[in-house]
Amino acid sequence: MSLHAHYIMVEEKHTKLEQRIANELLRPSPDFAMLQTLKKQKLLLKEELARLRLVDKAHWTAA
Repeated sequence: MSLHAHYIMVEEKHTKLEQRIANELLRPSPDFAMLQTLKKQKLLLKEELARLRLVDKAHWTAA
């Protein structure tokens, strides 16, 4: 899988998690344990996206 394809895949997962979090918050009684888990997963994906941007930047700078 190319770097770009991996980035797009991670970005899509991040967007889906954002939507799941928003949907859970709209419920009359949100599951806060689930929200905490989803937010941690979202943060990990955000960190992965930042790492991929750095790798890509380093690749283009070295070229």
